[in-house]
Order: sequence, then structure tokens, then C-alpha cells
Amino acid sequence: MGRSFEVRKASMAKTQGAKIKVYSKYGKEIYVCAKNGGIDPDMNLSLRHLISKAKRDQVPAHVIEKALDKASGGGGEDYQPARYEGFGPGGVSVIVDCLTDNGNRTFQDVRQCFVKTGAKIGTPGVVAHMFDHQAVFQFKGDDEEAVLEALMMEDADVTDIELEDGVITVFAPNTEFFKVKTALNAAFPDLTLDVEEITFVPQNQSPISGEDAEKFQKFLDLLDDCDDVQQVYHNAEIQ
Repeated sequence: MGRSFEVRKASMAKTQGAKIKVYSKYGKEIYVCAKNGGIDPDMNLSLRHLISKAKRDQVPAHVIEKALDKASGGGGEDYQPARYEGFGPGGVSVIVDCLTDNGNRTFQDVRQCFVKTGAKIGTPGVVAHMFDHQAVFQFKGDDEEAVLEALMMEDADVTDIELEDGVITVFAPNTEFFKVKTALNAAFPDLTLDVEEITFVPQNQSPISGEDAEKFQKFLDLLDDCDDVQQVYHNAEIQ
């Protein structure tokens, strides 16, 4: 029983640690969004979306409220966005987005993740052209033609619509995020969006396997441990 308890306790600690990281990242992002665009979600659409996303990821209300209270105070840390690009293990393309109050520290932390796994950090723009910056929506459905028609009726610009295994995915330019979301909600009031985000979509996948795949997972784990890292985008297809 002792060994079983220790394993269970370690698993719970790992899960709790992962939750804390998620809460911390959302708290920082909500704080920055509210500080820059205002704390009223009705006036700050980006904040409204971010809060909705946080709730969907089960971020506690007190974490959200604390970030908003901090932003309303007008003081606090001055976080700035930072983006790093490069090639991960196996040569896959990687974009790392951060929020930082110390650019030098964050660069060194991210750089070490590359160095420790034999990856190579590059100059700005070295891989960004290999991705499309898009709004992505995903929900259950089987009539992509009806979805396309509804979006066209609202003059929403759409890049592509895919239907696979009863799931519809809508791709649109990142600037069309709120227009597409509004059009979908208006046309399908009972619709539940499983995914609604602005992300970097790779133009091509890069298959990796074996040792490269193991190194790449370690690379992602190291980045996940960096407090300033908010998002990691890549084109790896692990086989």
C-alpha cells in the first residue's frame, strides 16, 4: 500500500503542478489584456474571449478576478510580448510566444531549451513564413455547406472549412476572428465551440520519430517549465 500511495501522491502532485502552470499563464495573459485594453469584457472583446477560454479550461474564478483586480490598479509588472523562432529536434519549425518583464532572462531561458535538446534558435522571421496566422473554430456537425453559407451571408472571410468524423473546422484570417464567431453564434444559437482560437497553422507537417521524437517531447517539456512561455507552435508530426 505504501508504494501505491507514493505513486498516487506523485501523480496528484504532477497534475496539480500542471494546473498551477495553466492558471499562472492565463492570469498573466488576462492581466496584460485587461491592462492594455480595459477591464470591461463588454468593451474589450479580446478580454471577453480570453476569459471565456479560461473558464472553458476550468481556470478558477478567483484567478481571473485577481488578474482583473491587478489590472484595474494601474500598477504591477510591465509585461511585454516576446517571440522566438527556430528549429527543434528533427529540424521541425518552432515558434515560441512569451510574456516577460525581463527580456534578457526570458531569452536565456528559452535558448537553453533549444541548446539542451540539440535544437537551434534562429533570428526573427526564420520560420514564421512557414505558418499561417489564422482564426480556428471547431465544433460538432456534418453540414459544412450550411456553415459556409451562413458565413458568406455575414460577409465573413473564410480560408477553408473541413469536415472529418463529424467535426467541422473553420479556418479564417486572424483579423476575422470576432466576425466569424459572431456569424456562427447568430446562425446556430445552440452551437458549442470546442475550439475557438487565433493560432499559427503550419503550412506543411514535418514527420519525426524515434530519438528525434523523444528529444522533441523533452524540448516541449522544458519550454513548458519556463514561466514566461505562453504558447508553442510547431509543425511536428510525431510518428
